[in-house]
Amino acid sequence: MEYTADDVLRVARRHNNEKRSYLLVNPLQGKHMPVSPSLALDMMQALGAKVAKAVPHARLVIGFAETATAIGAVVAKSLADSCLYVQTTRETLPAAAHAIEFMEEHSHAPEQRIAAAALEAHLAETEAVVFVDDELSTGRTLLNIIDQLKAELPALAGKKIIAASVINRLTAKRRERLFAAGVECVFLVGLAQGDYEAQAAAFPTQGAAGTEALSPGASCRTVALSRRATPRMGLPIGDYMAFWRAAGESFAAEIDWAKDESILVLGTEECMLPGLLIGKVLEDEGWESVAFHATTRSPIGISEASGYPIAAGRQVKSFYGDARRTYIYNLRPYRHVVVVSDTAHEAREALESLLRVLREAGCKDVLYLMSRES
Repeated sequence: MEYTADDVLRVARRHNNEKRSYLLVNPLQGKHMPVSPSLALDMMQALGAKVAKAVPHARLVIGFAETATAIGAVVAKSLADSCLYVQTTRETLPAAAHAIEFMEEHSHAPEQRIAAAALEAHLAETEAVVFVDDELSTGRTLLNIIDQLKAELPALAGKKIIAASVINRLTAKRRERLFAAGVECVFLVGLAQGDYEAQAAAFPTQGAAGTEALSPGASCRTVALSRRATPRMGLPIGDYMAFWRAAGESFAAEIDWAKDESILVLGTEECMLPGLLIGKVLEDEGWESVAFHATTRSPIGISEASGYPIAAGRQVKSFYGDARRTYIYNLRPYRHVVVVSDTAHEAREALESLLRVLREAGCKDVLYLMSRES
């Protein structure tokens, strides 16, 4: 399938972000807007097919947090089950990761990290390194991390580098700059530079309302899975995806929900791929109304105006162990909600906060599927 801007682009207004006033929202991505897991994975696989055609022997893929963690994983799977997949993260990495920090300058949360140890161990086994993001706009973040990685990992200098993205809106001058740095671009949709600031500013918006947690002790059903390796530390993508596909099949076999009941599978921040795969299994097993999206660290303006993509939003506590707020957008009433998280923390307050928002939205039955990754 060929994708166009109409398929993958909506313009929203960032809330209280002086670095960039607008946000390009992809309705097929499964981050800010609910989407069928099959449609999201189809788009990601289309990008993966283009990457595999361009560099079929690449065996190292890096996906940028938080919006491209699932896209990067699917691109890696398109290359080979043995492909090493590493996602960047805003979470703390263990000392063994030999983390390299870099800046995503326009972001609301600019500090990112990547596990250099995983890259160093695998560079000799690949002809090319693929960096995956949802959007490539200036190339500045990409060049920042490439320069830092080359300084730490000299073997990277001899590798072909691919910048893969769903949307590419680089100017000719910026493409030349990337090409001069040895970076080739692969993408689904190329966009001309538009006045997205003006488009976003045309909508009057407000910030997401906060929420208090339910009374202490409020709970839902919890299913704990075995500890798994994490893509933050790097792993062969085939094993990781097979684990989550099998987890989805086991889950689907145990539930007795009617096939016409609505289901939301909800990821948490950087944890997107597991929920997408579970949602896809549910669709494959015959459930007729399955949606997926995820909480996010992005504060986005809310407006019910026609044509604006983010009509509703709430703040919720983060599942990842600190005092920061995260957000959930465009929540609808669902008969069942499956929350999928890879947090290493108990996250009781975050879960209680999310439960309140889900119940206020009219969601009936909530199940928390927890996998504490090592």
